[in-house]
Amino acid sequence: MGFGFNLAIIFIILPLSVLLLVLWLFFDKTIFAKILVAMWLAIFVIVFVIGFLTDLFILPKKKLDKEDYYGTYIIDRDFFKGKQADWQYNHFRFEIRENDSIYFYIRRKNKLIKFTKAQSVQSMFIILNVLL
Repeated sequence: MGFGFNLAIIFIILPLSVLLLVLWLFFDKTIFAKILVAMWLAIFVIVFVIGFLTDLFILPKKKLDKEDYYGTYIIDRDFFKGKQADWQYNHFRFEIRENDSIYFYIRRKNKLIKFTKAQSVQSMFIILNVLL
């Protein structure tokens, strides 16, 4: 659930629950207990239904194959804007190829400065630490 839901629980539902509980204990009328139980039951049902519908329709999980990862990765300056995105675009890119290798390119503008090949994820992190 989102931030607004948490605020509603903290500042509306919990104080209302405490008030209904105190009224039920003080006046000993079951209507307050019934309202309290119905309110929390409705909240749990709504949370369950929203969670179920979200998983089922809104956010279906996509299964990625190995081929989905292959390609060239560079910063998308249309999505990421500013000096840092421009700097990353001008200095770094990497490729993941079918032979399960990662190729890192450090460049300035269009000129290649360093090139490194990694065979695994562990060696990728070692190379990144050495390069940067």
